Amino acid sequence: MNIAIIFAGGTGQRLKNGVDSTPKQFLKINDKPIIIHTLELFQHHDKIDKIYIAIHPDYYSHMQDLVKHYYITKTAGIVKGGATGQDSIYNALKLAQTQNPENSIVLIHDGVRPNITQEVITQNIETATQKGNAITCTSCFETILISDNKTNPQQVPYRKHTYAAQAPQSFHLGEIIEAHEITRQTNPQYTDIVDSCTLYKTLNRQTYMIPGNRGNIKITTIEDLYILRALIRYKEDLEAFGLSQGE
Repeated sequence: MNIAIIFAGGTGQRLKNGVDSTPKQFLKINDKPIIIHTLELFQHHDKIDKIYIAIHPDYYSHMQDLVKHYYITKTAGIVKGGATGQDSIYNALKLAQTQNPENSIVLIHDGVRPNITQEVITQNIETATQKGNAITCTSCFETILISDNKTNPQQVPYRKHTYAAQAPQSFHLGEIIEAHEITRQTNPQYTDIVDSCTLYKTLNRQTYMIPGNRGNIKITTIEDLYILRALIRYKEDLEAFGLSQGE
């Protein structure tokens, strides 16, 4: 089985959206909520069998309604999110574990990352099947500074050696759940663990990078919304001419 785990349990506190308090995953682009744009990428991929969604508890019923309205028929379950993003992912993984084999491939993806390509999804599945996991990345185009005091850079790694980890991040179902449960024993709040790649690295487990598409942004700020609108228009124009979205 190939399973998408879509987590959208936050309330978008970092996105200043005027007087609108709607969480960013429910903001509309082209009259469609961002999370539906994301879900449709997996709904329409022929190798994805099931979708599980982790959503903020206050919007659980709303998410159920959206899934029905937009015919996200691969949805196998919706769970209430937890205190952190990793808690939300864990809740969805545990539900998936009750319904699927341990060797299923799970693609863990942000609900507010609605612009990955079908090719990136395919490569996640193939690499995780062959090597055990896959971390979607893009090369950094700007110089990365590492600073503990936020004033002076302690390290300036060579740019050619730096990458930005994105999503999906893909694993065998049983193995990623095991990683969560080991971590939860000593770090139940997931302190300093920002994604599944970090989770694996804290346990000294090998991970494998695959190239992502440059437009695979995470919607965090109001500026990101403007960029997303432009990217979606660009993708629609490509599709109109029978072309695919590249790097």
